[in-house]
Amino acid sequence: MQNNIPSDVLLRVDNLCQYFKLGSKELHAVDHVSFDIKKGEVFGLVGESGCGKTTTGRSIIKIHQITGGNVFYKGQRIAAGTRGYTDRIAAIKKEYAERVASDRSNKSAILKERDGKIAEVRAEMKAAVAEARNCDRNYAAKLVAEVDAEYRPLIEKATASGDSAELARVKKEYKAKRRVAQKTRLVTQIQMIFQDPVSSLNPRMTVREIISEGLVINGIRDKEYIDEKVYEILELVGLVREHAGRYPHEFSGGQKQRIGIARSVIMRPEMIIADEPVSALDVSIQAQVINLLNELKEQLGLTILFIAHDLSVVKYFSDRIGVMYFGKLVELADSDELFRHPLHPYTRSLLSAIPLPDPKSEKNRKRIIYKPLEEHDYSTDLPSLREVSPGHFVYCNDAEENKYRKELQGE
Repeated sequence: MQNNIPSDVLLRVDNLCQYFKLGSKELHAVDHVSFDIKKGEVFGLVGESGCGKTTTGRSIIKIHQITGGNVFYKGQRIAAGTRGYTDRIAAIKKEYAERVASDRSNKSAILKERDGKIAEVRAEMKAAVAEARNCDRNYAAKLVAEVDAEYRPLIEKATASGDSAELARVKKEYKAKRRVAQKTRLVTQIQMIFQDPVSSLNPRMTVREIISEGLVINGIRDKEYIDEKVYEILELVGLVREHAGRYPHEFSGGQKQRIGIARSVIMRPEMIIADEPVSALDVSIQAQVINLLNELKEQLGLTILFIAHDLSVVKYFSDRIGVMYFGKLVELADSDELFRHPLHPYTRSLLSAIPLPDPKSEKNRKRIIYKPLEEHDYSTDLPSLREVSPGHFVYCNDAEENKYRKELQGE
């Protein structure tokens, strides 16, 4: 357990990096992104296509093996990258090479000190990777121990009573629950709703098989129980139990997305990553799906990472919003605060692109074009994500930070 993570923080993303090889080069799809998501909130992640928001969600749920940084869920490290540690080792080697060059008389002592620091970093890296690799195994072991503690006295009581039927029932129930506990993984408490409701559903599986797949993988074998859960979830997302025997091609786009939502919530997760769940749907259907997610959030107590590029939708649905540009998180604030006081030029550009329902206002709307090379001078003063007001973070350097603070004070 990470003691420095507040108890109300369900998910912490710390310096997340996701790089992909492109021949001899690297694509920095996600570059040192950090944010917290609190229990019960909706965190919106917005940006144009290709900015890295979907890759961030996929990295959190471990579809991708992250390059660098850490992901913590309930204080437990569930993903760890090695790039940060290897970069630190390279920096140590460079620093001590310069010291050796300037002081050759103490070369052996300097190299010994260098090796000690490198050993510390390597040990830290090994511990982080091992913790992330074993998180599911440790979580399953904890659940098995809880099941054992619950059923041990029940089995003893049934044995002492001499009631063979009751003993057989308790043992059968214990065996089933223990099997489920052994197969349960911590990361399954985070489920994902994919962007395209068509390609995310297997066309050769019935709706019943699609929705129940998680239960089957988790070790549940009772067909009556599985069917009842499928029917319950179908009705919860606005479908009917007769839909269970049909195939995906028999449904509309909105219904397919409801099936995808049903598949994600049947495991009763605590967190949902919704990857642009309405972008492929008609406007009228978008409202229905958003309202459904709102209802499920209240009924099931969900925490949601809502990924989208439509800021008007995100404002309606999200408590806090993070804005991404070219793999960087450039602004992070409460939803109302971000719309009231957008500070980063890219955020202002996104807000200026929102169409207005009033023809007169729309006619006078000025579109802001974001041109990074003209807006920023990072040649000497390097930027970082900084808190310019309580809860409002902006990716900026010293000069920009002072300018943003003055803007907020002036208003």
